[in-house]
Amino acid sequence: MISKKQAVILLALVTGIVLVQCMKTDLRTIPMNSPVLAEGQQTFRYDAFGDEDFWSGVLHIDKAIEGSNNGGFGSGVSPKTALAVGLKVDAEALPANVVAGIKSGAINLDDPATTLALLKLNAVVGVKANFSEKGMLQSIGITCASCHSTVDNSFAPGIGKRLDGWPNRDLNVGAIIGLTDNAKPLTDYLHVDETTLRTVLNGWGAGKFNAILFLDGKAVRPDGKIAANLIPAAFGLKNITLTTYTGWGDISYWNSFVGNIEMHGKGTFIDPRINDPAKYPLAVENHLYSISNSPDLITSKLAALKAYQHSIDAPKPPANSFDRVEAARGKGIFMSKAKCASCHRPPLLADNILHSAGELGIDDFEAKRSPTGKYRTTPLGGLFARAKGGFYHDGRFATLNEVVDHYDNHLGTHLSAGEKNDLVEYLKSL
Repeated sequence: MISKKQAVILLALVTGIVLVQCMKTDLRTIPMNSPVLAEGQQTFRYDAFGDEDFWSGVLHIDKAIEGSNNGGFGSGVSPKTALAVGLKVDAEALPANVVAGIKSGAINLDDPATTLALLKLNAVVGVKANFSEKGMLQSIGITCASCHSTVDNSFAPGIGKRLDGWPNRDLNVGAIIGLTDNAKPLTDYLHVDETTLRTVLNGWGAGKFNAILFLDGKAVRPDGKIAANLIPAAFGLKNITLTTYTGWGDISYWNSFVGNIEMHGKGTFIDPRINDPAKYPLAVENHLYSISNSPDLITSKLAALKAYQHSIDAPKPPANSFDRVEAARGKGIFMSKAKCASCHRPPLLADNILHSAGELGIDDFEAKRSPTGKYRTTPLGGLFARAKGGFYHDGRFATLNEVVDHYDNHLGTHLSAGEKNDLVEYLKSL
């Protein structure tokens, strides 16, 4: 019989081999109609990785959705309530009679029973529901699409065709977690009382999430504000080697991290960097640096998931959303006087390099929560699709004008008002 230490080493080797194979996937050899992309899309949209045991078994979110009239607790979650906390509905999953009923008002959007019907249709983006043969809700889980997809609102606000890869900046993750009637597992884990927990969850707001909270327990920034970062885009990442704001790793690493730690799925995840009691006390206390489940419901799916995500190009902004003449002038400023291209290098509009907080002219709070201690250069494609909530990892700059002003001051580029305007128009055109 092998020792526990030998088992951990063997598990690390196996996981490393699988992740290396994921990294080696050459997307140039995968046609867009490839079964690999279809598999990756299926995983991205509908695979909860076994996280139902957490979202239903621990937090009872399924019962909160049902409400007391349908076998759960509380008032339940109606479609209007679900849309209000940022959940989206896939219009293409709705049969004609449901579409007609919504349009005519025959279907009650204030009734949690309608939400259950939408879940049966697999129409709630990013929420995977499991029903018994008798049609009773047994559990729900969340998928990658819950945070990294939205809809085009073509049917109604919050209802439309899927936009995979777009960050859901309307999603109030804290409010959804706050539906639980069983906060004790979370308060015990974080070593806080329930009032503190719910204050933090409510403080995240729409489109934000604190991904490292369950590792380091830091819920508040040094300035006293709630620590939470904007949900990032999952489009335009092909050839981007540093997937996260602070460069934790490549896309397969981060998908494994999120699947195991954030979604609470059942896979294998090993990262010795997290085994640092001073920096990540909660991670060490709960052995998040070495997670193993059998069966592993995540690792074998990482390659196809990566392929699908890397097939999602950054969207192009509407033609009438920027001034073309000014944007053309702004491109020249971007490439020269404003010094933007020194980091946002074409064609990626990123450099795959880590930068210190000093280089960016900002604080290092979030950087220091990462093993890298630095920030990566965010690719700029599709900026319009992630403008809601602001810019930078925490949305500290509300507009592109504020971003331009920040760098003009930090780099001393002395742009004129006209040059700043042209540069903003160029950024809007990306």
